[in-house]
Amino acid sequence: MNRTPLRRALVPAAFLAALALALSACGGNNNDDNGDDTTAGLSGTVAIDGSSTVGPMTEVASELFNADNPDVQITVGEAGTGGGFESFCAGETDMNDASRPIEEDEVKLCEKGGVEYQELVVANDALTVVVNKENTWATCLTTDQLKMIWEPNAEDTVTNWNQVDPSFPDEELVLFGPGTDSGTFDYFTDAINGEEGASRTDYSPSENDNNTVQGVQGSKGGMGYFGYSYYEQNTDTLTAVEVDAGDGCVAPSAETVADLSYTPLARELYIYPSVTNGADNDALVAFVEYYVANAANIAETAQFIPLNEDQTSTLEGELSDYQSAVGGT
Repeated sequence: MNRTPLRRALVPAAFLAALALALSACGGNNNDDNGDDTTAGLSGTVAIDGSSTVGPMTEVASELFNADNPDVQITVGEAGTGGGFESFCAGETDMNDASRPIEEDEVKLCEKGGVEYQELVVANDALTVVVNKENTWATCLTTDQLKMIWEPNAEDTVTNWNQVDPSFPDEELVLFGPGTDSGTFDYFTDAINGEEGASRTDYSPSENDNNTVQGVQGSKGGMGYFGYSYYEQNTDTLTAVEVDAGDGCVAPSAETVADLSYTPLARELYIYPSVTNGADNDALVAFVEYYVANAANIAETAQFIPLNEDQTSTLEGELSDYQSAVGGT
């Protein structure tokens, strides 16, 4: 399967090293009763693919993990949630990153491939609609206006900003966004257009969210959508659109996700480690354990929104289930 090029996390190496040291000092690594690192001498490979939204967080996790486990080779691809599940359910990868829950057809695909897995929620996200910095008119859009722009009926019809609102200028509407293999595409089309996969097709799609960033940056009338971390990395050239779902304009942020006011574009982010592969891959299990133990620090480093207390408690239980399943396989 063709995969998009690996996008390196935009985090300085020195900062990662410092955080790794801090995590170690705080007990982030698994140590035995004598204080020795139980992963010392650990080696092996871990192949990961999937969501381009979750990918940067998993890259940060892998770099921090490698600071203590340099002999473990971890690769992180970004084929999109759906494309990643195709490889994962065929047994070609050890873990899939996902910006939405696994779907029924993917469950059946994994069953057919004999791949068992564990669903782990590792962070929160505010799916963010962005416009060019020169766009001073679309500071807030209603969910109805977003649907007017992105629904299938808008194709080759809604092509100018003044069609969205007569008070908006006569400016061409230029759209960028994720491709159909993306979980972000699935989530957005369901939340805004009312049906997963229902979207106009006359826009520039890409499984690499950086292409959406660059497209909107280069067009005064540009609009796109992706995970919150990509906006956080480009606040100097992009503007996040506030969303009005009926109770007023709400900007995407950690606070509005936590208080449930950023609706309907707040979501959870997932990793799906293989139980089947984990039974014979100590490196995979150790990486998953590290990921969960340090999920909050990893999320903040990668500019994601950490889990709340209840979610963290649930995640710990999910990890326990994974450990039991791997041990019993």
